[in-house]
Amino acid sequence: MRLNTYFRVRLRPLLSSICGCLLAIFLATACRAADQPRIDSLMNEAMGRNLIAGGVVLIGNRDKILFEKAYGRLSPFPDAPPMAADAIFDVASLTKVIATTPSILKLAEEGRISLLDPVTRWFPELAGKGKDAVLVMNLLTHTSGLDDIPLSSVNPMQSAIEGAAAQKLKGEVGSRFRYADLNFILLAELVRRATGAPLDLYAQVSFYRPLGMADTAFHPKETGRCSGTISDERVLFGEPQDYLCRQLGGVAGHAGLFATARDLSRFCRMMLSGGTLEGRRVLAQRTVDQMTAPYFSRGGTVVRGLGWDISSPFSAPRGQGFSRVSFGHTGYSGSSIWIDPATDTFVILLTSRLEYKKVHEINKLRGDISTLAAQIFGIPVEFGDMARFNDE
Repeated sequence: MRLNTYFRVRLRPLLSSICGCLLAIFLATACRAADQPRIDSLMNEAMGRNLIAGGVVLIGNRDKILFEKAYGRLSPFPDAPPMAADAIFDVASLTKVIATTPSILKLAEEGRISLLDPVTRWFPELAGKGKDAVLVMNLLTHTSGLDDIPLSSVNPMQSAIEGAAAQKLKGEVGSRFRYADLNFILLAELVRRATGAPLDLYAQVSFYRPLGMADTAFHPKETGRCSGTISDERVLFGEPQDYLCRQLGGVAGHAGLFATARDLSRFCRMMLSGGTLEGRRVLAQRTVDQMTAPYFSRGGTVVRGLGWDISSPFSAPRGQGFSRVSFGHTGYSGSSIWIDPATDTFVILLTSRLEYKKVHEINKLRGDISTLAAQIFGIPVEFGDMARFNDE
């Protein structure tokens, strides 16, 4: 092959691809430098409206952290210390996807349970109570037909099981989406029944320890680093905001986990890397794929993963710019995570939330932060992939 033909056929497309990649990287870097103050502005405005006392924003990809910054104060008290990047937050319902869901999926991966197990296999108390059609998978996708109930302070877990057994299912199992903490309260008990270990111990050994998530736990030791939450006009530090979780002793499948943004970033990087982080595998690739595959309910108008949210009334943190295969979750305390494999980007927002009635405002903050994260850092994966040429 002549040199000019070789250049035209093989080298010119490759050089064009390289130049395109370099241009994309240059433009992205320039945009990051210019647009990061817009994140500051969003957080400062939220604090100015007394929506939050402070918070931490962290954005990253499977390889590293791209942006990390703390804002405001640790609690609503005027003399509260400044928020630090390593502040420990009550992540509330993020517990569902950082503790309970991966624990259930790991047990399924190991063959110790099946997602298609009838719930009555693990809860014989529900047998003969009209719950035979409910599968473990239905608990994970909030399509069990169960609704939340109050718990007894005497024996809260027993009252949860008895309440699940006694209530009549609403709608058709598998098609009615109804977000209910009870589903995940039962899943945490399933972990204990399948392993003999409580959820906090199982998650610590299976995930947090091997992933190096040193500050993630259900009972945080360093309460002085904890961001404050408000419950019944009290400010809590290191104690779960969720009342049902407190009834259950601070360890529950739906709430109670505490973590730093940096620790959560390690979990997000593991998810983007297909179950591994820095050479340590905690989940199989197929398990991560199964966890984040779409499950449809409400006639296809609600899309959930297993535990994770994809497209539903709770999807505010997706914002504008993340792909349809992105997934995440929110927490009542003011926390959220959104992960996009298509752009290799994740965004974590942890806040010390002050105003709980302004749901639209906190959701707008979540969405706006994610929209900026997608604009600034969400370079599609294909921009980073060199074109492949064969030898023909």
